[in-house]
Amino acid sequence: SDVIAFEKAYCEYRLNRIENALKTIQSASQQTDKLKELYGQVLYRLERYDDCLAAYRDLIRNSQDEYEEERKTNLSAVVAAQSTWEKVMPEDLGLREATYELCYNSACALIGQGKLNEAMKKLRKAEAFFLFALIFLQDVTEEDIEAELAIIHGQMAYIMQLQGRTEDALQLYNQIIKLKPTDVGLLAVIANNIITINKDQNVFDSKKKVKLTNAEGVEHKLSKKQLQAIEFNKALLAMYTNQADQCRKLSASLQSQSPEHLLPVLIQAAQLCREKQHAKAVGLLQDFADQHPASAAEIKLTMAQLKIAQGSVTKACMILRSIEELQHKPGMVSALVTMYSHEEDIDSAIEVFTQAIQWYQQFQASRTRGAKPKSPVHLSLIREAANFKLKHGRKKEAISDLEELWKQNPKDVHTLAQLISAYSLVDPEKAKVLSKHLPSSDTMSLKVDVDALENSHGATYVRKKAGKLTGDNQQKEQGQGDVKKKKKKKKGKLPKNYDPKVTPDPERWLPMRERSYYRGRKKGKKKDQVGKGTQGSTTAGSSEL
Repeated sequence: SDVIAFEKAYCEYRLNRIENALKTIQSASQQTDKLKELYGQVLYRLERYDDCLAAYRDLIRNSQDEYEEERKTNLSAVVAAQSTWEKVMPEDLGLREATYELCYNSACALIGQGKLNEAMKKLRKAEAFFLFALIFLQDVTEEDIEAELAIIHGQMAYIMQLQGRTEDALQLYNQIIKLKPTDVGLLAVIANNIITINKDQNVFDSKKKVKLTNAEGVEHKLSKKQLQAIEFNKALLAMYTNQADQCRKLSASLQSQSPEHLLPVLIQAAQLCREKQHAKAVGLLQDFADQHPASAAEIKLTMAQLKIAQGSVTKACMILRSIEELQHKPGMVSALVTMYSHEEDIDSAIEVFTQAIQWYQQFQASRTRGAKPKSPVHLSLIREAANFKLKHGRKKEAISDLEELWKQNPKDVHTLAQLISAYSLVDPEKAKVLSKHLPSSDTMSLKVDVDALENSHGATYVRKKAGKLTGDNQQKEQGQGDVKKKKKKKKGKLPKNYDPKVTPDPERWLPMRERSYYRGRKKGKKKDQVGKGTQGSTTAGSSEL
């Protein structure tokens, strides 16, 4: 009945039956304040952040009691979750950061926006607030203090990791793990982040850390995206530890849960490449690209990379040129031109330039009316195209590009000189006409005092005049052998048992068997060895045996 609706919904909420709790709340005929509070908590657990934000705003607006600070804290937590998981720019709610919880949530929202330095300042402020609040709290145990600080320090380490300070982050993560906090969610996140720092190194440590992510109750403490990230890392760790079957099993499970997500299929392709099955990996990626056109660009980039790794550069170029939305990008043009140049296919490289320049021309024509200056990217492509054609002896084809550049900047003498050089082979008369636009030799001559330049402090070389040779110098010239100093030879080290009174053996450098006095080894006759046999035996008897 409605009398115990709150109690029933609360029990379901604590038993992690969140969907049932929502149904119980919605089925109640009268929405009491207690049910509204619980409703906000349920929506947060279901990650329905927009509805949750509206619920808490309504509660704050229509409630006046001692729990207002807790409601504001929950409201800031919703804003932080939106910023982190949904990449929504949070609106300023005007919440005064008077407690360490509000400071912490504000820092989380800043991390979601990528403002890492500001977020770190907020976390330090939250830590200071918490330590200050301990003065007024009497019943707080050391475990409670360490648990609260561990959450703040864990977020600090995460910021360090994002900033590339992996050694500092790893040190702080390990400090938190040594404290053994009771929050399984915190431990799972820290263990996952350590695994991402280790990557394919220190795999034994990662295998130990992955056990913390499997603790009981973790699935109720973390968001769906956090749990998904942990599963992705488990699959990658299985790949790095050569557990091929486990890797395939985990990635297939992830793909069934999120069919449109890129990572599961990329992990499967990477595993196939480790097994030297490149053709199968390319086929797998092609099937995914056909089924999910929205993700085709990223998949095709990976396919091209695999083709290059196999040495099929031309096929890689064909794949890259099939990505229409990236054809005009400077990075794509640069990659294609470099690859075609490697294959000595100059015509295809010029075609890539032409298509990209035409795209920008059509784009500008659709956006503007009349003659307006071209975009910097457009001009840079024209410049690179002209230089490429001139480099490969295609001066006739470079003329149109050079004319376009000179039209945009008539004062560019370098472009004009290139244009005249190109026209000199095709149309000498046109080259003569254009040469009139070149500045005169008088304006271009450099008036430099050579002597003053040589005598200046910046001169690095001064030519010495040859003087006349005196009598002594002439003698030195004639006897060059006296001028050159003889190199001193180092004394060789003598053996320890060296006796200066004894003449050394002249044949000491030859092997023993090659020396003149070598007579070979003397083979002595075996004599009867008396007393060397077993007790009570005779030599005659032993020889018979």
